[in-house]
Amino acid sequence: MLPPGTRPDLFEGVAYAGLIAFRMPVNSVAGRLPVGGFDEVNVRVYSVDRHGRRGVVFLSMDAGAAHAVAAARLLTGLPYLWSDISLARGRDGLCAGAVRRRAPGRAAGRWAVRAGEPLERPGPLEHFLTARWGLHTRHLGRTWWLRADHRPWPLHRAEFLRYEGDLLGAAGLVPLTGRPVSALWSPGTDTGFTVSLV
Repeated sequence: MLPPGTRPDLFEGVAYAGLIAFRMPVNSVAGRLPVGGFDEVNVRVYSVDRHGRRGVVFLSMDAGAAHAVAAARLLTGLPYLWSDISLARGRDGLCAGAVRRRAPGRAAGRWAVRAGEPLERPGPLEHFLTARWGLHTRHLGRTWWLRADHRPWPLHRAEFLRYEGDLLGAAGLVPLTGRPVSALWSPGTDTGFTVSLV
């Protein structure tokens, strides 16, 4: 699942996977070409390369904007898929869902959490999962490191309410059958990327 030159990044000997939903309010390519905002759901695992750079590897990236999907796949090789994405705040808490529009696969998933109190001092696991300053991807026959420039995520505890679907299984992971080890929410932060080879 990981690009050449990378290996799983472990926390106390355990590999983790994440299911993340968020809104990208404004987006541009190379800082110049605006492609608009969109909603995204991604399945990720955690990686480290031979230079010690810790990051994430995206196994799937469902996005609700066909133009952003096409541009990102072409320019970065990231596994974007055109999907119907739903992010909502309701009586049951914060709800997210994704339904793929096209092949490969017809995966879908939906879940809900309830945001709680801010984490003033994130613990070691929260730091491991969120203090990721880049991503690894395979594109044009090479492994690329895309550095993410942003402040630490402002984190809140979240109560896991429910999950149903096959997004994890479709990404090649063991499906979620119980409660996740960690559930977090963030109001977000600004992010930019720079690129180098591994």
